[in-house]
Amino acid sequence: MKKTIAIRVIIGVVVGIFLVSAWVHEGKPDWSMLKLFSTAVFVCTVMFNVWDFWLWRLPWIQRIPGMGIPRSLRGTWKGTLTSFWVDPATNSNPPPKTVYLVVHQTASLVTVKLLTDESRSTSALGEVSEVDGSVILTYMYLNKPDLRVEHRSRIHHGSTVFDVSGSPARRLKGRYWTDRDSKGELEFSERDKKHLADDFAEAARLFVRGA
Repeated sequence: MKKTIAIRVIIGVVVGIFLVSAWVHEGKPDWSMLKLFSTAVFVCTVMFNVWDFWLWRLPWIQRIPGMGIPRSLRGTWKGTLTSFWVDPATNSNPPPKTVYLVVHQTASLVTVKLLTDESRSTSALGEVSEVDGSVILTYMYLNKPDLRVEHRSRIHHGSTVFDVSGSPARRLKGRYWTDRDSKGELEFSERDKKHLADDFAEAARLFVRGA
């Protein structure tokens, strides 16, 4: 809806400029241009959506320099989470665990889900950007643990920063911080570009050898 409104506004401004220009130069506005407004909105909306949802992530377009095209990270990634939290009962860190990162991405928007065997994190304010030639993925998130582990892992907020390696992207390595004063590292190097898993079990099946 917001995209359509923006397109209508832009086309409306352009049509308005041409009407005023015709009025100034010819003494009267050319109202026939208004007949093309709906057609122009439709064509521009289709073109924008084709670009936003598909065209931008084609490999040859991804390689065009200086266009501000975000690196495509779309897909389901398999990796590890290493927590630096110290268990007071053992005075040690928990062992690294297998986790999955699901990246939904268009040219203008990115959302991220981190799936573990005990919880799900959903992103807000996600962005893929380039800083000094390095591509990074940043986002804030809300983590909701499964009910069975809520007694030891409460709902919480946090933020994550990933460094992206490769073009096309081959590896994500990053770190996270939470409002529970805990932190850790994340690393992903296996990727399924075609599927966007909904939960931990589905993500795990994507990476079963021979599946």
